[in-house]
Amino acid sequence: MQQLRLFFIALQFFTRLPIPSWVGFEASWLQHASRYFPLVGCVVAAIAAAVYYAAALVLPAPVAAVLSTAASIYLTGAFHEDGFADTCDGLGGGMTRERVLEIMKDSRVGAYGAIGIVCMLAAKLTALAMLPPRVAVGALFLAHPLSRLAASSLIWKLDYVRGEGKAKPLAQQMTSTEFAIAALTALLPAPLLLMTGWITTDALLAALLAALLAAVWLGRKLQIRLGGYTGDCLGAVQQLAEVFVYIGVLATLGHGAWP
Repeated sequence: MQQLRLFFIALQFFTRLPIPSWVGFEASWLQHASRYFPLVGCVVAAIAAAVYYAAALVLPAPVAAVLSTAASIYLTGAFHEDGFADTCDGLGGGMTRERVLEIMKDSRVGAYGAIGIVCMLAAKLTALAMLPPRVAVGALFLAHPLSRLAASSLIWKLDYVRGEGKAKPLAQQMTSTEFAIAALTALLPAPLLLMTGWITTDALLAALLAALLAAVWLGRKLQIRLGGYTGDCLGAVQQLAEVFVYIGVLATLGHGAWP
């Protein structure tokens, strides 16, 4: 029952979905809810995939990709996209650690943030639109959980660098056992996707490698520039890993532009 409570706490924090009233709330639960971030990703993936599937029955793939992405953004309140934009502004415009953190705290979106969001959404939508419908649905079920696992890896390995912040209650610590639980839940959709043929083994491996690459690359940059991470950085890693997964899956189809 306590594990179910932790899942619902994570679901409430990262989505607009209502949770049962019996769940209750204690501040101490937040720092243990991170183990279920990827499971929240599975829920987001299910809704985004349902929208994509329904739209693709009557509309072209690019339109289905836009509607699916819009549904996931609405569902999460653009929580991760906002963090991505703030991180782009901070890392792009700040020369010192203190200045980077100051810029990231500013609610206004600067040039780096605006350009970053446009490029990120363009890459996400283009990659999704280029995938065959079945593969696109499968890629959604890989990208959302794995990208949240990538974000969880920052909590597991790096230090939270702000004295205060909206992510502080859930970003203080993550044990190896909790990260192992997160990794297992992130892979829950994979066996079914493989059995149904909606995702190939090559695509799954590419998705895993892509999420790992995003987490390692941006995590290392954050460690060098900030000495750790903030809540915005978690959103940035999630978005980057999600895009990388779509691109990785697309790369396995052999549709390169160069003949």
